[in-house]
Amino acid sequence: MKLLFDFFPVVFFYITYNLGKNYTDEVNSIIIATAVLMVSTVIQISITWYKHRKIEKMHIIVLVMALVFGGATIYFREAQFLIWKVSLANWLFAVVFLGSHFIGHTPLVKRMMQSAIELPEIVWNRLSYMWIIFFIALGVINLIVAENVDFDTWVDFKLFGLLGLTVVFIVLQTLYLSRHIKEVKET
Repeated sequence: MKLLFDFFPVVFFYITYNLGKNYTDEVNSIIIATAVLMVSTVIQISITWYKHRKIEKMHIIVLVMALVFGGATIYFREAQFLIWKVSLANWLFAVVFLGSHFIGHTPLVKRMMQSAIELPEIVWNRLSYMWIIFFIALGVINLIVAENVDFDTWVDFKLFGLLGLTVVFIVLQTLYLSRHIKEVKET
């Protein structure tokens, strides 16, 4: 459920962009959809704050990037900023996850999940490096797709492709973790 909540600004962007194409040109549709993305990201963060009285660092990063790159997209009327936002956000997540191994000496993924599951330290480290590689790969894949398709297709990929890749990664991660969770319970 949280994964879907994290993607709701992208869903609103997608819907707005595709509806907007029926009423205006592509550039104006991008501008309007970008404004919706920015507002829905602020709403998402506000809802999170209201419900939990805290905001995850990842959400703050996404908010800042949505506002900065969305603002640049609107100001310069250039969609390339949105495309770069996706890659840069994923690469920034990779850097944050990698940095957590050296700052605080506890992988971020462990800090986020240790209250829910217990794993051997080596598995936490592997899991963290899997996420780092995944984030780097998403950034690269995003740019490859953007370079080789039109903007409409990239918008489809941004929602369905990135969400699909994330779901597949989480399923594979869950299968990997299921082996190690049993080992911890047995010891």
